[in-house]
Amino acid sequence: MIMNSIGGGWPEISRLNNAETRSICAENFNGAKGSGGMAEDGFGKDAARELGRGWKLSPAVKIQPGETFTLADIQGSGAIKHIWITLGGNWRLNILRMYWDGMDQPSVEAPIGDFFCNGWGKIAPVVSLPICVNTLDAFNSYWEMPFRKQARMTITNLGSEPQLLFYQVTYTLADVPEDCAYFHAQFRRVNPLPYKEDYTILDGVKGQGHYVGTYMAWGVNNAGWWGEGEIKFFMDGDREYPTICGTGTEDYFCGSYCFIANGQYQEYNTPYAGFHQVIKPDGALQSQTRFGMYRWHLTDPIRFKDELKVTIQALGWRSGGRYLPLQDDIASVAYWYQTLPSAPFPPFPDRDALEVI
Repeated sequence: MIMNSIGGGWPEISRLNNAETRSICAENFNGAKGSGGMAEDGFGKDAARELGRGWKLSPAVKIQPGETFTLADIQGSGAIKHIWITLGGNWRLNILRMYWDGMDQPSVEAPIGDFFCNGWGKIAPVVSLPICVNTLDAFNSYWEMPFRKQARMTITNLGSEPQLLFYQVTYTLADVPEDCAYFHAQFRRVNPLPYKEDYTILDGVKGQGHYVGTYMAWGVNNAGWWGEGEIKFFMDGDREYPTICGTGTEDYFCGSYCFIANGQYQEYNTPYAGFHQVIKPDGALQSQTRFGMYRWHLTDPIRFKDELKVTIQALGWRSGGRYLPLQDDIASVAYWYQTLPSAPFPPFPDRDALEVI
């Protein structure tokens, strides 16, 4: 199950404690007690002109091109419990960042769509424990995100058009146990992957923690099967060879035999793993097949003491029954918990390097 030690949660839903629940949205920007729905101006002011204050005057915000909007700036000790976001526009060009306890370095840095397992800009429902994506484009996170001094969350609009954002960040104010680590998520993208190179999902992690999930947006550039590659977890001194090595891409995402049933790719959504998106060529301008996959290590976290690196091979087949190293368009988000301070992330891709074409 998802960690729920701070202020209660599903495993202990019947138990009373002294945590205080708060929620931030455009109707209560700082989550203050007794301050929701007090806006006198906002996106809904015209619709509420005959009703006045308290009648949905500020349900959303508009983020201008190049602007960074602060969704939440929470002081004190506690944990974010739920995030709900819906926005139109280009999900790959709206960047979500989270900072814990006054750190300048973000612990979470990913495009909104990729963080919520929708990296291709086309909606795919997700039915899992920590991430749910519902009709029409409602993004939900149930990852528990502890903080001891401060939690700050921002969205940056890298697009050329204003972005309308609806959101809700629900959290508890409570003491954080000493053994609780900090939530992290990191985006990467390589297009195309160089020949005979492994794709790096995560590298440079320093500190104690545990790896809890992978999302991948995988676009193939060859015909035929593309998922023979093995995922590898290098930890705590591993160099040339890892401690954990998988047996194939579909195996890691808890599927089998090419994700194919009755001659077609078969999508699936489960609490812990999914092959939830298949985008097929349309016979015209949409020429590449693209996939979305997630795997959550909730009951089987990958624990490390000092360092972690995660890679996966892009591997297909060529003539003569030989493996073919592929040069695909691959993006990913790695999710993990660890102690602070965390090592700096790689430079974030610019707009052109992010773009889905």
